[in-house]
Amino acid sequence: MAKKIFKTMDGNEAAAYIAYAFTELASIFPITPSSPMAEHVDEWAAHGRKNLFGTTVQVQEMQSEKGAAGAMHGALNTGALTTTFTSSQGMMIMLSNMFKISSELLPGVFHVASRTVATNGYTIFAGHDDAMAMRGTGISMMCESSVQEIMDLAAVVHATAISCRIPIINFFDGFRTSHEIQKIEVLPYEKLRPLLDMDAVRAFRKRGMNPDNPEAISFCEPAETFMQHREALNKFYDRVPDVAEGYMQKISEITGREYHLFNYTGAPDAEFVLVAMGSGAQTIEETVKMLVDKGEKVGCINVHMFRPWSEKHFLAALPNTVKKIAVLDRTKETGANGEPLYHSVAATFAVADNAPKVYHGRYGIASKEFLPGDVVAAFENLKAFEPKNDFTLSIVDDVTYKSLPRVKGIATGGKGLKACKFWGFGSDGTVGANKSAIKIIGDNTDMYAQAYFAYDSKKSGGVTVSHLRFGDTPIKMPYLINNADFIACHRQSYVHGFDLLRGIKKGGTFLLNTVWKPEELDEKLPAKLKRAIARNDVKFYIIDAVGIAQKIGLGGRINMIMQSAFFKLADVIPLDLAIAKLKESVVASYGKKGQNIVDMNNKAIDQGLSAIVKVDVPAAWADAVDEPVDMSKHTKFFREFSIPVNALEGDDLPVSAYDGIEDGRWPTGTCAEEKRGVAMFVPSWDAEKCIGCNQCSFVCPHAAIRPFLMTPDEAAKAPKGYQDKEIKVAPGYKYNIVVSVMDCLGCGSCTHVCPKQALTMKPFDGEEYKAALWDYVIGLPVKANPMDKNTVIGSQFEQPLLEFTGACAGCAETPYCKVVTQLFGDRMMIANAHGCSSVWGGSAPDCGYTKNAQGHGPAWSTSLFEDNAEYGFGMMLAEKTERKLLEQYIDAAM
Repeated sequence: MAKKIFKTMDGNEAAAYIAYAFTELASIFPITPSSPMAEHVDEWAAHGRKNLFGTTVQVQEMQSEKGAAGAMHGALNTGALTTTFTSSQGMMIMLSNMFKISSELLPGVFHVASRTVATNGYTIFAGHDDAMAMRGTGISMMCESSVQEIMDLAAVVHATAISCRIPIINFFDGFRTSHEIQKIEVLPYEKLRPLLDMDAVRAFRKRGMNPDNPEAISFCEPAETFMQHREALNKFYDRVPDVAEGYMQKISEITGREYHLFNYTGAPDAEFVLVAMGSGAQTIEETVKMLVDKGEKVGCINVHMFRPWSEKHFLAALPNTVKKIAVLDRTKETGANGEPLYHSVAATFAVADNAPKVYHGRYGIASKEFLPGDVVAAFENLKAFEPKNDFTLSIVDDVTYKSLPRVKGIATGGKGLKACKFWGFGSDGTVGANKSAIKIIGDNTDMYAQAYFAYDSKKSGGVTVSHLRFGDTPIKMPYLINNADFIACHRQSYVHGFDLLRGIKKGGTFLLNTVWKPEELDEKLPAKLKRAIARNDVKFYIIDAVGIAQKIGLGGRINMIMQSAFFKLADVIPLDLAIAKLKESVVASYGKKGQNIVDMNNKAIDQGLSAIVKVDVPAAWADAVDEPVDMSKHTKFFREFSIPVNALEGDDLPVSAYDGIEDGRWPTGTCAEEKRGVAMFVPSWDAEKCIGCNQCSFVCPHAAIRPFLMTPDEAAKAPKGYQDKEIKVAPGYKYNIVVSVMDCLGCGSCTHVCPKQALTMKPFDGEEYKAALWDYVIGLPVKANPMDKNTVIGSQFEQPLLEFTGACAGCAETPYCKVVTQLFGDRMMIANAHGCSSVWGGSAPDCGYTKNAQGHGPAWSTSLFEDNAEYGFGMMLAEKTERKLLEQYIDAAM
């Protein structure tokens, strides 16, 4: 028997790997989170990888998703096996093409990282909204619940499409599965070759459009013929389930893993069964195994083929002892009496003489955490005399009271499981280093590994939380770590903003990157963190990775230092092996940049091992008392909504918290309340060197450095850190440049543009006292602009009505948008396209667009990526209409 090949990869790569084998042409257009699939295929094609036909895949990027679907349609009708990769709004635009492709019996495959669709808000995270919206097109649908399933069943998808002449949407949970990294078995292409029905391929090619044997495709039909023509397709769809089941058996023979259209897990005499598809099904399966071991008569069905729905195969999978079924959908169809999967299950029993009761609920929308405790809650609901129907899981609905409370204390997990969690800062290298660590452990040991990376929407200036699990058996836990053995915090400022040790195990390990010395920790650490350390008997270590990186010459790149410290403290694999492989990864990653870069990173690894300091935890920390926090300066919205969301505790918000913003209308100006204080270095102004050019303010991406004019009396009352000078354009005023150190992201753009080096970057820890100076000057009366605001210098004396956004440090977009608000902001209406500007423009809970003292400022809105111009045009037409109406009212009044 050939040796099995294991590799560490994410779901997107697994899908791309299989798609490449069966594809001749890929028409693509990027959309998050499906883009990596197309990128992998493009890269492999560029390197000449051969598919199952012995050729290189031809890749064509189009101008839009509509273009990709149109090109796919044309290529399929001309006899090329064509694949595309899409998601969410992008797939919505392909809908009309799918009607054509499916009804013309063209065997294309759409690989989909399934994602929510924009409604009263939008998010890029998992939901089955997009795939479910396609079900009326006639296209077939298959779903996988893990990275391994994608590797195994994507081959079934392509083989079934070819054999049956039916296009298929192959979907899996966006980000949750598409970006989850797992150690999986890779299927060599030679093992996939028997799944390729070459007779069907030849017949498909023969049907391709060809002027040597011309045919006409898709006529306009009269009413007398259309319905019969539609029904004529039935025979092709009727055979799909059996063909797909046959290919699943072949995959099972190859892999030893059992696959069916509907996989049943549980007691053979189960009375209560849950039905789901996608990654949530894996959580249910593992919980069911645990409950069955305790003697409970429960089970679950993992749905792989959703369309065509096969009642025969579904009933064959279900024990005949079942009394009640709960169907869990990962989507919401507002106003419907149940979601799509529920409708298919309920219809299966609609004409049965003795059918189980069927209930329905929703879970996991937008990657909302779906835990074993939610699974138990669903089973407990089924056992009730009158179960709640149309229920929700994972949230608290205190408005319409549909939610089921999560059962606490339920945990699953394989042998030797170790869970590690890393708090990083976007662009500091933490995520990249953790991806390297997971591959080192997965590819060089017998251990199984899983990794998932959670990001906030602050782009590279935001928090990243890496969730890594290692174990002796396959890890089937598609949810975030809530019970950690090891936690590392790579950014000192996070000790104040986040509950870093939430869920740490008793006796767990905590590593903090900090410039503070051990003797300073009692004063510097917040009481909540000290209590968590002491009461959970946490082994506490600190390391000054920032100081080490500076001395070595790596700037703010602390990833290698922290990674080597992790390997030493977490004790997942032998330290010598870990360090050797880590240094090999340095050569692979940085070798082309020169030996000096390699040497610096190797030095960082060595110092990461030696610079760890163990902290003796005082017993008094267990009873540390929180200092009172003055919340009076914050708005009610910020106190009750923004603070928990920014602390990554938005999962705890009940439905009632959305009162007043149900329709997606959010208050502006709230970014100014955040005061994140995440920069390691901030600019410090030298008044003597400054020439008053205002260029520093002009280029600042976050409006965190600005010129201010003050009267002599105001200047005399300024707090510590104040400097000023006199400039010719503003006689009688004191001119000063002030930095909001709590809003700065430390990009250094201001220092680079300064012609006289009047700004230098200094450690935040020595400059944080200047926050009081900003608070003082920002509250002073606004002075009349002494210059023409249409000049660089003059524009910066105007209040920016875009500030402190979640854009990347050093962003080149926001300075342009900021200066536009300084020129016209009090009368702006913005129709925003999607992309970065929609994320930093309006990411819940806070908005960087703000108001002036009169309450005027930009009105901001976004529709979709592809209709931005039309959306804005409609806004303009509405304004014209309203002005005409106003003219009529005035005329009537006159």
